[in-house]
Amino acid sequence: MLKSKIVLILFLPLLVFSQSEKWPAEKLKKDLTIFREIREKANSGLYKYRTKQQIDSIYSWAFSQIDEPKELIEFYKIILQITDFEGSLHNDTRLPDDFEKKYSLGNVFFPYPVKLIENRLVLNFENSEIPLGSQIFSINGIETKKLLASLYKYYTTDGYNITGKSIGIGSSFAKYFQMEYGSQKSFLVEYSLPNQTQKLTKTIYPVSNESRKENFKNRFSLPIDSLQYNRAKDKYSFKVISGNTALLSVHTFVIGRNAKDKQHIAYKRYLDSCFQYLSNHSEIKNLIVDVRNNGGGTDPNDIVTFSYLTQKAFRENASAYVNFQKIPFPNYFVCEETDAKKQQEELKDFEDEIIEEFPKLVNKKYPQDEKFNLLLDPDKNSFKGQIYMLISPRIASAGSLFASLVAGNTKAIVIGEETMGGYYGHNGHTPIEYELPNTKIKTQFSIVNLEQDVPKKANQIFGRGIIPDHKISQTFEDFMQNRDTQYFYTIKLIDQK
Repeated sequence: MLKSKIVLILFLPLLVFSQSEKWPAEKLKKDLTIFREIREKANSGLYKYRTKQQIDSIYSWAFSQIDEPKELIEFYKIILQITDFEGSLHNDTRLPDDFEKKYSLGNVFFPYPVKLIENRLVLNFENSEIPLGSQIFSINGIETKKLLASLYKYYTTDGYNITGKSIGIGSSFAKYFQMEYGSQKSFLVEYSLPNQTQKLTKTIYPVSNESRKENFKNRFSLPIDSLQYNRAKDKYSFKVISGNTALLSVHTFVIGRNAKDKQHIAYKRYLDSCFQYLSNHSEIKNLIVDVRNNGGGTDPNDIVTFSYLTQKAFRENASAYVNFQKIPFPNYFVCEETDAKKQQEELKDFEDEIIEEFPKLVNKKYPQDEKFNLLLDPDKNSFKGQIYMLISPRIASAGSLFASLVAGNTKAIVIGEETMGGYYGHNGHTPIEYELPNTKIKTQFSIVNLEQDVPKKANQIFGRGIIPDHKISQTFEDFMQNRDTQYFYTIKLIDQK
């Protein structure tokens, strides 16, 4: 599967506006028009979850919002609404770097990390002002339910999924709050103490971006959720945890760039040794596969891992296609190269790869050539016992493709929370990026629309992530003890059987 990533830098005239200066409506409308035309031509997932009428409607709304001049941040929030509405976790729209840095200067951020626990927003930091674990009901008069809904657009997920947005809220709540509501001189927090109902209020004061980041690094839940936000040093591990149960943890599929990479080869050898061991120890009848921290990565790590868990032949996906062979709107396309001649070579190489993998136009689409989606056999040492797969809202991209294959094509018992990556498919594999000519806002999306090789199941809903067989979230009591609710539930389930 094509994995090229085209990033940054076009030579276009730079128009400088201050943070508070308003942009002329005609320039914003020009950027919005280009934004739409790019996505209509290049984004094969534009109508994956939304009808044309729905897409037309949100653009009508967007244009109605810019009849008058607007500040860049306000225009950015309009663009974000559209980006999120499309329904792809690979969508990413960013402010110009210089603007975002200036916008984040000074003491402007909510000081403490928060976390969603049992649908409650709780304080996730030990401090002397508001006790750890306190439930937050409102901030500066904005009720939590309304507050959270207003921040969802800052963190995209597949389809109509909401659970995955908790990952963005947990890591960047203060940043999102500041973007959405502007700099605050203080925060009036309405809250209740842990396990109490009486509402209290406390005024706390903003901190710098550096302090915000430092507090997040020292959040209370770090022992449990560190791997959700940081790439693991130990990307995978295997251990026997009892006489009849083993645990395979794969925290990421960022394990080398391709099948020839030394990291991937080492991973494949590691899997060989693990499953050879399981094959030789038939008393181990249960395998827990923990991919709760797996936000994706590169081929063929996901597919190789699945080959050790299935008993029948499989494909990576049922179908895949792109919208184009020649890059639309190359003047706004963002390249790695800065030299004009090298940029042209880069674009040609990229287009040649697309033509090789997606060679023919069929019904206004370019489907993937079958040689890039071969029928694959299970590994000879594939596990034949009972699989228990642990999932979470963090699972995305290649992580969700793997989890979908396991959930759909094996007898695995799936435990945890709905993933942010879709069960039936997603847009992925090949990200491209454009820069809008006036505002310099950058927008990235993936161009391969793929349907995963999974069966329809009653409990799996189109437009949603992978739905677990046992919906188990961390309880508040376990949060306060940094205890892994899902893991211990699984152990208990195995013991009962």
